[in-house]
Amino acid sequence: MDIEKIINLLINEKDENKAEGFIKFLSEKLWGYYKEYLMNKETIGKEEVSRWHFDLPNAKENSYYETTGKVQPLQDSHLEGVEVQILQVNGLSKEIHGLDVEIAEDGKSFRISGTPTLDSFRKDGATAESTFELTIIYKFIGIDLPDADRPKLELKVPFVINQDPRKLWKNLDVDWENMPDPKYINEDTQAEYIKVKSLEDGTPQKDIVAASKRGRSHAQEAKPRDDHFKMYHDDNTNWYVMAVADGAGSAKFSRQGSKIACDTVIEHCKNELSNSERFEEDINLWHLDQRSEEAGKMISADIYRIVGNAAYKAHKAIVEEAKATGNPTKTYATTLLLAICKKFEFGWFVASFWVGDGAMCLYDKENHTSTLLGVPDEGEYAGQTRFLTMPEIFNDTNEFYKRLKCKIVPDFTALFLMSDGVSDPKFETDANLNNPDKWDELWDDLQNNPEHPVHLSDDNEESKNELLDWLDFWSPGNHDDRTIAILY
Repeated sequence: MDIEKIINLLINEKDENKAEGFIKFLSEKLWGYYKEYLMNKETIGKEEVSRWHFDLPNAKENSYYETTGKVQPLQDSHLEGVEVQILQVNGLSKEIHGLDVEIAEDGKSFRISGTPTLDSFRKDGATAESTFELTIIYKFIGIDLPDADRPKLELKVPFVINQDPRKLWKNLDVDWENMPDPKYINEDTQAEYIKVKSLEDGTPQKDIVAASKRGRSHAQEAKPRDDHFKMYHDDNTNWYVMAVADGAGSAKFSRQGSKIACDTVIEHCKNELSNSERFEEDINLWHLDQRSEEAGKMISADIYRIVGNAAYKAHKAIVEEAKATGNPTKTYATTLLLAICKKFEFGWFVASFWVGDGAMCLYDKENHTSTLLGVPDEGEYAGQTRFLTMPEIFNDTNEFYKRLKCKIVPDFTALFLMSDGVSDPKFETDANLNNPDKWDELWDDLQNNPEHPVHLSDDNEESKNELLDWLDFWSPGNHDDRTIAILY
């Protein structure tokens, strides 16, 4: 039966006007029913799509991210032959979030890629949000509603960018104006490089580089850096002197305690080693026979006079400062690592003093050895240590002598002095401090760090800034001041 016969049956020989009105009425009614039918299908489809979970994995700030979201086949029996086509995905942008969103040509999927960032949400110190909402705009293929009648179809999908934990820390300036007197103003960072001239025959000499940086936990609370270092090379006698001190975080003037300690020991050793002929004669005799009791006594006396007295003078200088300001000595509490060394024809002589935590080590990469120049002090409870300001450090002569060390080695790759802000994250346990493999890892990380390598080459004065940048390394739970000095 063709359409003309159907029309004839419907109008049943009615006049033309009536027939036209009837057809118009019937058409409008049927199209209304059909549109309602299509709208119902859209509603059914929309309900099903609203239950979709794209399960987009969380992105991590500053780490490359790539994922694909795909549409699913519609399951409802009323939607046979109907498909979803994605038109737009809004809510992310390269400029703001660091992420691109691309929709596949067939509209069946979308791809999110890039290195996410939340920096644009941190302006003026604001805290960035991590959860965003994607708006997926789509349409149904197979439901032929006119565009004018087609509702706007949207699906809201949560998307999470986990914040870089490093960005959660605030870097607040120290409020020196409201700090208690005496203020002892210092800088947040400290870096130095001592270039030692090559010998006349062109043989390069070891240089010293050191850097110190305020810890994140200090910067978060607008507190100053409590670590300090100082180093010295005597161009006439070729003696090296290095000192690193870590002021106790609980002692409000410890930043000055660490500075006084470093300044005092360097000045004392500088004076003692400016005329070192007798000391060097004793070193030569001890080298010839290290089992000689007499040579051992002379070396012990020398080390006590130079290194031991340096530490004691530093202790007294801090006590005097405390008296002068009317503050308890313990408010200047600080650790101290001190080393002196010189190259001789037979090798290197190294002497040291150690009180507190941190690490001081002779590292030899070629021979795969690491020699600690003392033992970290452990307090009664975790996180405690001993300090230079404690009188008991000096009251027991035998115990004090145990803090003095000397050693002769043919050569070494590096002499390290570091505060626990570096040693704790890099070694974690005292046992690891004695593991050459861990020192290999540290040496490799310094030179091959993917973000901030330190080029420990001869006469590279830029290495002081590289080392300062390296101290920014991330280690969860380790956010103290960081200081490291390297003779290499």
